[in-house]
Amino acid sequence: MSKKSGPARGAHPERAAAGITEVVPWSVPVTLDQISDSGLHREIEASEAVRSAVAELAGLRSVPELSASFDMSKNGSKIHVSGSVHGRVGQTCVVSLEPMETVIDEPIDVTFSPPPAGATVLPDAQSAELRHGADGEAPEPLVGNVIDLGAIAAEFLVLAIDPYPRKEGAEFAPPAVEEGGNFAFAALAALKKEPGNSKN
Repeated sequence: MSKKSGPARGAHPERAAAGITEVVPWSVPVTLDQISDSGLHREIEASEAVRSAVAELAGLRSVPELSASFDMSKNGSKIHVSGSVHGRVGQTCVVSLEPMETVIDEPIDVTFSPPPAGATVLPDAQSAELRHGADGEAPEPLVGNVIDLGAIAAEFLVLAIDPYPRKEGAEFAPPAVEEGGNFAFAALAALKKEPGNSKN
């Protein structure tokens, strides 16, 4: 079983503001009034139905484990969400084509902030680029009164999946050359060495 952690880039599901995702089937909403001045801690675990739906969405064989831990805090109008998502996903080795499992432990660190009055919420691709860009400081737009922890966890899990998984120890092997496979080249070399066959 291989282990994957840390940031990764790749295809990502579409998202709406405040982490609410239209296509990710894991929804664990938290309203802003649930977050007290001292913060809020939440631990969530996906059901079998949700794990199956996430596996289908991400093109995985299976998702036997999927859980996440969150700490939320207020800073003025901003909401800071930190934590981690843990998953065990079933994939196929790109080398041996054998089934394999990968353990993912991905940190979550994102800040939500209400957009300025009159501002337009960025399309998903641009918003994702801001979040996972070099500085990682641009806040996500907070629209409405809800942050969806399930959608956030599912997105970070999908982003962390290696699209080209390789089973530990698996290596590409060059095609075997059959015995006598170089006979034609050896015969040609011998022919060139025969008297009268050299070219000036």
